[in-house]
Amino acid sequence: MLNEELKDYFSNLLSERLEVLNRDEKKSADGFSDMQEESPDPIDQASMESDRDFSFRIRERESRLIAKITDALERIEDGTYGICEKCGRPISIERLKARPVTTLCIKCKKKQETAEKLRGQ
Repeated sequence: MLNEELKDYFSNLLSERLEVLNRDEKKSADGFSDMQEESPDPIDQASMESDRDFSFRIRERESRLIAKITDALERIEDGTYGICEKCGRPISIERLKARPVTTLCIKCKKKQETAEKLRGQ
C-alpha cells in the first residue's frame, strides 16, 4: 500500500500529464480539421493524406494513454494503485515512477512479454 505522500505524488503526476494530453488533444483536433482541404496536385494530396494518417495514429495513441491515466487515478482513489493485477503483490516505486500507468509488477510484465514473444505477437 502506498502512503499518503506517495498517493499525492502519483495523483499529481498523473493529473498533470492528463491535463497536458487533454490540451494537446484539443490542439490536434483543431489542427486535424484544418487538414481537410483537397489539393489538385496528387503529390500534395498524398502528402496531406499521409500527414492526416500520422496525426490520426498519434491521437489514437494519446486517447489510449488518457484512458490508462484515468484508470490509474481511479485506482489511486479506490486504493488498488501500485498493486499488481496479476499476482496481487506491490509494484515497486521505481517501476511506478518509470511507468505510472502500469498495472503489472516487473516480474509479471516480463512473464507477459515472454508469453507474447512465444506466441509471435
